[in-house]
Amino acid sequence: METKRKMTLEVCVESVESALAAVEGGADRLELCADLIIGGTTPSPALFRAIRRRTDIPMHVMIRPRFGDFCYTESELEIMKDQIEEFRNLGAEGIVLGILKSDGSLDTEKMAELLACAGGMKITLHRCFDMCRDPEKTLEEAVKLGVSIILTSGQKDRCVDGTELLRELQQKAAGRIIIQAGSGVEAGIIREVYEKTGICAYHMSGSKVYDSRMTYRKEGVSMGLPGFSEYEIRSTDCGKIREARRILDQCMK
Repeated sequence: METKRKMTLEVCVESVESALAAVEGGADRLELCADLIIGGTTPSPALFRAIRRRTDIPMHVMIRPRFGDFCYTESELEIMKDQIEEFRNLGAEGIVLGILKSDGSLDTEKMAELLACAGGMKITLHRCFDMCRDPEKTLEEAVKLGVSIILTSGQKDRCVDGTELLRELQQKAAGRIIIQAGSGVEAGIIREVYEKTGICAYHMSGSKVYDSRMTYRKEGVSMGLPGFSEYEIRSTDCGKIREARRILDQCMK
């Protein structure tokens, strides 16, 4: 009799509080980032250490030196190598990265350079995959490189809208690499995505917007991107993670 695989839930977090909420809610793994509001960048080693002191949950660390495209300069590549080595030495279980050429293909040469720095860490090809020209070719290249996981929405804004490609990728992966659905993942869409694709790995933030504790609020001054308030704090909601975990477990029954 065929044994069903366990449904895996990875939660992306950018604070100690979010990490602990994810763990309490039933996450299997954390993706550690900074700047989630712009898609995630490399977090600080201090954040990694602070979370590791409080939990032994596996952590995969985002390696992304800046916001924007995934076509990196040589100086950015050197920074990424240093970041990988630093987190490897800290004991991270995995890294999350991706590099594209200007023509939209996977930069396999630069990827290989980064993977050589990773030692035995697991490798996730992040959602640069959703910006690539040829997803099927990129999947095969990722397998050849030794990538463990492809995080993808099926090249749509939300994975629930990308189920056709996700199903094709899951079939072509054929157990050689994990296809992990991300973007817009929450309890209400997991069953639909699973039934349409057969994917057993999911990635979510489960975030909720909280009001700042500041009582004095300066008007007319913005510290960052227009449209984003300094007085709104985004953090992982344990309840959202717990509900997603419940649905994932039900899917395997």
